[in-house]
Amino acid sequence: MLGRDDEYRSTLERAHHAHLEAAETEPAVRCAFWLGLALLLQGQTAPATGWFARAERIFEGEGIDSVERGYLLIPGLLQRSAAGDHDGARAIAWQAAAIGARFGDRDLQALVVQEQGHALVRLGRAEEGLRLVDEVMLAVTSGDLSPIVTGLVYCNTIAFCQSVYELRRAREWTDALSRWCEQQPDMVAHTGVCLVHRAEILQLRGAWEEALEEARRAGERFTLGNYDAQADARARYRQGEVHRLKGDFALAEEAYREASSGGWEPQPGLALLRLAEGDGAAAVASIRRVIGETADPLERAGLIAARVEIMIAIGKAGDARGDCAELERTAEHQGSWVLGAMSCQARGAVELDADEAAEALVSLRRAWRMWRQLEAPYEAARVRELIGLACRELDDNDGAAMELEAARAAFETLGARPDLARVEALPGAAEPEAHGLTAREREVLRLVADGRTNKAIAAELVLSERTIDRHVSNIFAKVGVSSRASATAFAYEHDLV
Repeated sequence: MLGRDDEYRSTLERAHHAHLEAAETEPAVRCAFWLGLALLLQGQTAPATGWFARAERIFEGEGIDSVERGYLLIPGLLQRSAAGDHDGARAIAWQAAAIGARFGDRDLQALVVQEQGHALVRLGRAEEGLRLVDEVMLAVTSGDLSPIVTGLVYCNTIAFCQSVYELRRAREWTDALSRWCEQQPDMVAHTGVCLVHRAEILQLRGAWEEALEEARRAGERFTLGNYDAQADARARYRQGEVHRLKGDFALAEEAYREASSGGWEPQPGLALLRLAEGDGAAAVASIRRVIGETADPLERAGLIAARVEIMIAIGKAGDARGDCAELERTAEHQGSWVLGAMSCQARGAVELDADEAAEALVSLRRAWRMWRQLEAPYEAARVRELIGLACRELDDNDGAAMELEAARAAFETLGARPDLARVEALPGAAEPEAHGLTAREREVLRLVADGRTNKAIAAELVLSERTIDRHVSNIFAKVGVSSRASATAFAYEHDLV
């Protein structure tokens, strides 16, 4: 727990041999198991396998029945899970959980029931699986487990929740992990990973400077082991993401390269960086390559969403319709709000690009509601920008102006400089309206100057007569006139017709 990994392993090894010499089989097997697991978590698969094999040989040679039999099922469980055999993993987890229950070993039960829940979620039985995960986490927060198992379950659960886009749960359990770490200031083993998770949650919430600081702090807590290097690389990637969104492209590229050097795939961030820099060809090549290497639907989801954005930007939105369908299938299979928001946003963006503004609005409104409930201000602002563009395509200039202004204000608050510049560059989106009139009010004034009645204007613009009455009253107040004749004269004097 102090991060002194070499001493931990050497002490376990001495204890293992001492127990063997004393003919104490169960504790000798337990030491061998924890040695194997420590090596496995640090990426040293071959020596880990050797220790697991030794533990099994010793245990089977004695022919005894004890809780260690359940622990020795864990390597096979993890192997099945890594291979995508979630049915096989669930079966082993159920068997190990039964052994843990029979011997009253809460640590074993927590480790394997957690994996059982993960397998169910991966199999599309999300509600059932997440109930098991939450049940295990109650044991963790109640202090029922040993410190090492507590830390492992915390980190595994949060990482899993993020991988399956259960960000609400990830946020709640990250807050709990933070409190646990704060109670033990000398602990090193899990604090760095905790800070990485916190950085990811803070980025989603729009607290970008805090996210950067947590990611930087994470690096200070990591030791030199391979496992820590991987987590450090993940922290570098998180820094790159925040820098990219803020428009600090040079810093983003440096962070992505550091992440790659540490073994973390810097995608889709690097591809989106290339797109922001205007290199669409590089963006397409990068995202195509990494998607081609990725088989798991959940791992593909974030990459697919990025490819949709890239294809629209380079004028090939038609090629992204298949990606939208894949996202929708994954979202339906998992029942995740985040995936649902991503799929609706992607579908709406493609429909908007295809001049299907009415259909796009249906998809985009759903996406915006989900992002808002998930408290994701940046993603919500991106969707509001698209909603504004769809409203403009449907000649609802008032709606467009309001949506684009809301997006602009959110980008400004977040410090999303590239997005802010893009919105402000839209025709009429951010510039002060002439003489204080909105685009819709200028349109109404032109029709007033043409001699139309309010009823005729309402019919032409497909608005209610009451709405036109309100627009005319606002126009009179803004330009300081009291009659239609004076408003007409104002329009001609100021070249508004």
